[in-house]
Formats: sequence, C-alpha cells, structure tokens
Amino acid sequence: MGTIQLRNVKKQFEKDVVIENLNLDIEDGSFTVLVGPSGCGKSTTLRMITGLDDPTSGEIFIDGQKVNDLTPGKRDIAMVFQNYALYPTMTVRQNIEFGLENKKVPKEERARRVKEICEIVGLTDYLDRKPSKLSGGQRQRVALARAMVKQPKVFLMDEPLSNLDAKLRGQMRVELIGLHKKLGTTFVYVTHDQVEAMSMADTIVLMKDGYIVQQSSPRELYENPNCVYAAQFIGTPQMNILKDVLPEGKMVGFRPEKLSLKPVEEEHITIKASVTTKEMLGSEIIYSLESKYGSLMAKSEHEVDDDAKLELSVPFSSMYLFGSDEKRIALDEEAKALIRKAFA
Repeated sequence: MGTIQLRNVKKQFEKDVVIENLNLDIEDGSFTVLVGPSGCGKSTTLRMITGLDDPTSGEIFIDGQKVNDLTPGKRDIAMVFQNYALYPTMTVRQNIEFGLENKKVPKEERARRVKEICEIVGLTDYLDRKPSKLSGGQRQRVALARAMVKQPKVFLMDEPLSNLDAKLRGQMRVELIGLHKKLGTTFVYVTHDQVEAMSMADTIVLMKDGYIVQQSSPRELYENPNCVYAAQFIGTPQMNILKDVLPEGKMVGFRPEKLSLKPVEEEHITIKASVTTKEMLGSEIIYSLESKYGSLMAKSEHEVDDDAKLELSVPFSSMYLFGSDEKRIALDEEAKALIRKAFA
C-alpha cells in the first residue's frame, strides 16, 4: 500500500510562509501530479513527503504511518529529480544496484532485480556503459531504474523530464505511463507543465500560493474548473475570460475551440471580431482576434483570410460563468438572460 496523507501541514522559511494549511490525500496506486507555476509550493510539498524538508507544523502519513520523524531512507520511497545525480565513475549496473548494496541485499537478489528492471526500462544492452556514454533519455531511464529496483511503496518525481528536448519528453511521458501500469505503485509527480499533468495523471492537484485550488481527474479539471485560475491554467490557448461585460463583476468564459467560426444550430451568442494573427499548427489553426469585448483566441480546423471580419458563435452549452470573486457559479436561466442582453 502507498497511500499518502498530509494533515494541516505548514511550511515556513524564516518569515516566509510557503504553505499555510495543506490537507492532501493521495490514493494507493494512483498517478498523482502536483502542478502549478513556480513558487506555488508543489516542490516544497514533495520534499516534505520525501523527508528532505521538515514541515513547520502538521502531520504526514505514508501507508497510515506518521513519518514526520523518519529519515528519507526509512520512508519506503524512491525519488527521481530533475538532476539525475548518477555516479559518473560507475557503470549503469553499478548505479542501479548501489542502493541495494548499501541495504546489504544479497548479490544474487541484486542481479535478479537489476536484470528484471532493465528489461522493463530498456537498459539491458547498456549495463556496462558509463553515464557519459548515454543519451539524455537513457540517463533518465537509469535514474528511474535505480528508483524502481528498491521496490518502494511510493515513487516521487520532481520535474524529471525538464532537461529533455520536446520529442524525448513526449516519448518519456508515454514510457512513464506504461511503467506506472506495469508496477501499480503510487506515483507522485511534480511539474509546471500542464501538458505533462493532463497526459499522465489520473489525479491532478492544481496548486497556487501554497494551497490546493482543485484536485480532480484531468477531464474533470478541464471540463469543470471551479474558478478562473483553474479554467485558465489548463488548456492551450487558455480559456477566454470576458470581464466588464456582465453586471456585478460577473465574468463569462469559453474555450478557444468552442468559439466557432461558423454559425451553430444550438442556442448561442454572436461576437463580431477581426483576425489579427493566425498560427498554422497542422490540423488546427490558432487565431488571435480583436472584438469590442477585448482580445480573444480561437482554435479551429477552418482557415480564413488574415484580415477577415468574422461573426463568431459561442453556444451556451460551452460557456462558464464566474462571480466577482472568480469562483465558478451556475449558468442558470437568469444568467443566460443577462448574457443575451450583454451580447445583443
């Protein structure tokens, strides 16, 4: 079992409170991603789970056991960081089995585990090479294998793919998803990259300023964000949010792909806009638009002229309504009437 609970956790560096009162539950066997901008507290949270940082107050449990006073080595976890921290003078085999040697694991058992793990991560042909003779992706696999060979309850990863190029990051994301399915172990992964979070996680923990904004599945976070911050953090380009259009500070939002360049049959509003720029992305085109309500972004399969004047359609079924406090509110019939009037 690899459940993790944080209860009323606070982290303060001198006078700087990074995390005020964090409560978090991570299920056994889940692939949980902590995501948010730099400084939101995600890496600090991970470091407290690992034992590299102590909480100022609060309690941390792994598999039901309080671990506040346990060293990282006694928490039955394995860590993979942005810096792979491989020993340059050791071969791949030596790097992977180093931790097992320290734990006095018998030689035969070490050899069995190394062989098994290297077959999983595709390192069998590289066991006698030094890290300097490996590609970035291969070094990442060594770091993963070194963690996996310990057979921990929990894998903790802090921005492990950030040093790789875009193509290799995509490949490693697929491999990590496959590894998680094979191992069935709890993965806790930290990133600032929403694409990594959306593509890999079964649970996303979106953070801001040391607190959790929303914890849900990727689909739920995308389709049902609970506030403007969540709505705009997930999705590329980010959700259009129109302010100063509705009374009482309310805001209406819709995703760029829901802004139709053609009339739609369902109930909708119409927005007149002109194209300012467009980006060709193969099967899709990203449009920057200017309207009397401000700048907008649209994503569409349809191509129009660079300086086209458009009448865009936004179905009510694709709209989100937020209050003046930026929290999501229900889009009821009264709200729809306000929107119709504002965009008439």
